[in-house]
Amino acid sequence: MSKGAPPRDAAASADDVAAVEQLIESYHRIRAELSKVVVGQDRVIEELFICLLCRGHCILEGVPGLAKTLLVSTLARATSLSFSRIQFTPDLMPSDITGTEVIEEDKSSGTRELRFVKGPVFANVILADEINRTPPKTQSALLEAMQEHHVTAAGFTHKLPQPFFVLATQNPIEQEGTYPLPEAQLDRFMFKILVDYPSEQEEFDIVRLTTASNEASIERVFSGRDILSLQALVREVPCADHVIRYAMSLTRMTRKHKGPVPKFIEDYLDWGAGPRATQHLVMAGKARAILQGRYFVSTEDIRAAAHPVLRHRLITNFNAEAEGQRSDDIVGRMLEELPREASKGMDEKMARRVFAEPSSEVRSEK
Repeated sequence: MSKGAPPRDAAASADDVAAVEQLIESYHRIRAELSKVVVGQDRVIEELFICLLCRGHCILEGVPGLAKTLLVSTLARATSLSFSRIQFTPDLMPSDITGTEVIEEDKSSGTRELRFVKGPVFANVILADEINRTPPKTQSALLEAMQEHHVTAAGFTHKLPQPFFVLATQNPIEQEGTYPLPEAQLDRFMFKILVDYPSEQEEFDIVRLTTASNEASIERVFSGRDILSLQALVREVPCADHVIRYAMSLTRMTRKHKGPVPKFIEDYLDWGAGPRATQHLVMAGKARAILQGRYFVSTEDIRAAAHPVLRHRLITNFNAEAEGQRSDDIVGRMLEELPREASKGMDEKMARRVFAEPSSEVRSEK
């Protein structure tokens, strides 16, 4: 909130508090619905939901058979969003994704005209399965839609439905015949989420659940319009200047050509993250703070978002590869290098300027 802005009235603040409480309740309900068909993957679900609240897109990386498609489709069902799955292959063309124009004849008059037939990208939730299997020309068609939220065909612009959420999957094992995404395109994804193997107990529960005859029914928690409102609410969460600077410090630490950096950055990185990484760190911190039941962003929220935001934005060199240093290892060392800043009191004080505390009368009514 700017210095010259008038203070928000109590009614608006009370509405915001009620909206935050509804968001937290809906988040727990969504997790309960997803648990009917997806076992475990708590971290993945949380990061997916954070990305959705921040109007971001994400990459899911994991070996086949870890329920990535099932997770995304179930999330779309629980949020009343339309879902489309696109299997990327080497022969896939841009028009196969965005749509194409066809000639249509009016039988009564005999006249012909072009009509645009929408492609699978015209949905709320898009699963781009194995995005690195298709050539750059087709990849760029999807990435343009991600950035601009519209598709251009034959000189006409067609807007995409809102909210619009793209989840692209990659297989980390087999790399033959693939077209790795360039760094400039990777940067447009807010998160890169790693989907790991389940634990022993989780795998037991998966087998028992999927080999039975019971079919779970997913209840709809909220609509697309509700999600748009929640996305706007997340942007109103206050973030203190020292938290923003903390996020900047993490990002700027990766740029060895722009000032003094730790020695392991000099040794293992060729290029670091840009300003978009800082923006995503702050936005992810806002969403995580609300999901944790807080009305302010702390440095702990920034630290929790560091790995999914930075892991695909750090370009490692030969030294890192030779010594087995992955981008996740480097982010972990960065977090050790940059200590936490305990300023909870300052953050809470700032939060009260934006979100009013629920009155005792309101609490007693609940």
